[in-house]
Amino acid sequence: MTIDVPSWAAEAVRALPRPLLFATVSGAHLYGFASIDSDLDLRAAHLLSPEEVVGLRTGPQTLQHMGVRDGVELDVVSHDLLKFAKLLNSRNGYVLEQVLSPLVVVTSAVHAELVSLAPRLVTRHHAHHYLGFAATQEKLYARTGQLKPALYTLRVLLTGIHLMRTGLLEADLGVLGARLPYVPDLIAAKREAEHGPLPAGAAQHLATDVPRLRAELETARDSSELPGQVDPTAVDALHDLVVRTRLG
Repeated sequence: MTIDVPSWAAEAVRALPRPLLFATVSGAHLYGFASIDSDLDLRAAHLLSPEEVVGLRTGPQTLQHMGVRDGVELDVVSHDLLKFAKLLNSRNGYVLEQVLSPLVVVTSAVHAELVSLAPRLVTRHHAHHYLGFAATQEKLYARTGQLKPALYTLRVLLTGIHLMRTGLLEADLGVLGARLPYVPDLIAAKREAEHGPLPAGAAQHLATDVPRLRAELETARDSSELPGQVDPTAVDALHDLVVRTRLG
């Protein structure tokens, strides 16, 4: 994946009012179809002090910032380590993609431990996340006929299929969609305009492929070699990481 992350991205996310443990790029940039006017989605984890967790005045579990810098719209979201760990220890594909994103803006030893633990927290039940996300995007596409939700639908289904079959996370539609010959044209159109129209003939391809890919994801889930439950030793290690980091 080749992408130009603005040189100021780390500075922008470090402006959040808590110490950062990591920050990565998510959204269309991660998915391989950012347009010239796409937002820059930064996702992070921060650390509350022990006093902000055990006292009467608790700190923010989630920090958010939206703004514009150098003509680029920013969308920054960060969760406290404990909240992030709880989400990671569930079938939440969003946080899985965030911690494993190859587009790293800020990192740390804690981030490295999260990355090493994440694969052991993946189960076949993560398919439910991708099926649900795809259903939401498919409804949006059916209502609007726009290119963006069509791309999201394909990306989500293909990511889920790949995860169920290999246990590995791949979020780039340019990689995942290699077997769909019309995908490069969709990506090229999206890069020209965030809310551009579908290229000619794409609707017919989608009408056939989306139901097929949904069924393929369900089959991949049912036949997956991924476990039905998370590795309990990984959960223990995640717990230990949160405690060590909080008290450290």
